Amino acid sequence: MSEPETCALPLGFTDRMRRLLGAEYPAFLASYDKPRRPALRVNPLRLDGIPDGVRELLPFLAERVPFTADGWYYPDDPALRPGRHPYHEAGLYYIQEASAMIPAALCPPRPGERVLDLCAAPGGKATQLAGALRGQGLLVANEIHPGRAAVLSGNIERMGIPNALVLNMEPQALAERFPGFFDRIVVDAPCSGEGMFRKEPQAVQMWSPENIALCAARQAEILRAAARMLAPGGTIVYSTCTFAPEEDEGSVLTFLREHPDFDTVMTDASAILACLADGRLDAGRPDWVPGGTEYAGSLRRAVRLFPHHADGEGHFAVLLRRRADAASGDAVSGGAVSRRAERPGRRDTRPGRGISLPDALRLFRDFAGSVLGYIPDGIPCLFGETLSLLPAGCDLTAESLNGLRVLRAGLELGSVAGGRFTPAHALAMAALPVPDGARRCALDSAGGQPAAYLRGETVSCPSELAGWYTVTVDGFPLGWGKADRGVMKNHYPKGLRRG
Repeated sequence: MSEPETCALPLGFTDRMRRLLGAEYPAFLASYDKPRRPALRVNPLRLDGIPDGVRELLPFLAERVPFTADGWYYPDDPALRPGRHPYHEAGLYYIQEASAMIPAALCPPRPGERVLDLCAAPGGKATQLAGALRGQGLLVANEIHPGRAAVLSGNIERMGIPNALVLNMEPQALAERFPGFFDRIVVDAPCSGEGMFRKEPQAVQMWSPENIALCAARQAEILRAAARMLAPGGTIVYSTCTFAPEEDEGSVLTFLREHPDFDTVMTDASAILACLADGRLDAGRPDWVPGGTEYAGSLRRAVRLFPHHADGEGHFAVLLRRRADAASGDAVSGGAVSRRAERPGRRDTRPGRGISLPDALRLFRDFAGSVLGYIPDGIPCLFGETLSLLPAGCDLTAESLNGLRVLRAGLELGSVAGGRFTPAHALAMAALPVPDGARRCALDSAGGQPAAYLRGETVSCPSELAGWYTVTVDGFPLGWGKADRGVMKNHYPKGLRRG
């Protein structure tokens, strides 16, 4: 079979896949000529309680993604454009490649746990983990690249996640601060991206055996850092979007040899087990890496997605568990946040100039009582003039964040200056959904007002309204507006407005 014209695959890649897949190689190669199936994942923080009505609410959904209950394929029709619908900005769903939903579904966290997404941008897996936490516990979403970390922070905000810390740190530096701290860690590692060749042509151009070796070395470093941060009995999900055995089974093999207190475990996620049983997903291949037979049972517990077996791009994922009787990842603090000094971070953790925390809280509570209809739960912290709520019960304080590059410290409530409280966009988006007792300016998705609001335009409102209102579309939050004499002045963030 000749190589498909639509995707000029590297010769070294095709030679290797032909050797590894044998009789299955022609079907694998033919998958590159198949049209991709776009997918999205609905947000249980917004839509929990109405699963049966989700297709009525989102009519562009086609059929379920088999790997997770919240995933849906939708038609590849330019007229639909779910990314341009107001519901997208209201955080009802996250557009995500179907196979990328597997890692977080492999071992979803329980509400109240401490969870780290170590390589989290742009936010698909982090927001999926947050949905499983249901607003309880702590999610730390970390990204080493500043620009990608900013995109991650925006997606955390859009999806209405109140209990997340967004950090921009190197994994090794993070391990110094959080030894033995987390119950679950997801490492969706930077990789050679072979599974994305059909979707991202630049991945084809960057492919080389040397890059694969470089990625495998980087993955080993990241996994070492993750192991230091995991509590005894905790789990790490390791995943890549590549077929390269050196980065998949090979990276797991290296990790297991270095960490005898770990082993792989089989997922108990029913949807993934069903896909393994019917052949849509494949087990790991210990025979593809030198020395793999020594750990054959462990490596077979991994999960592989091949595009000729299921609708999705290439993916690999495995669940690693630390023995419950293992020593903590770092003897310094045994699971508490380390206070050791780092270089100064971006977050100003000094007390707000000119206002105390009690005074700032009083201003916020006055606002919440009259506008929100509820008072969110959490640990109040004043960062400069920004009032935030750290998740309750997570052993974090404002002081413990010193030296970390923090983009989002839990739920940002707003700013306090000049004796006034100005609400943050995150506060509007964290209403899940907007309570009946809240002040809201209700827009109908069937009309043009939601689009106008998202462009930054004013919208009309009854003349008797005055002050702050949550602007909603069909009951779901979009942002803030301030009513004055029949006009709702637009406070949708300028950086988010559509052209």
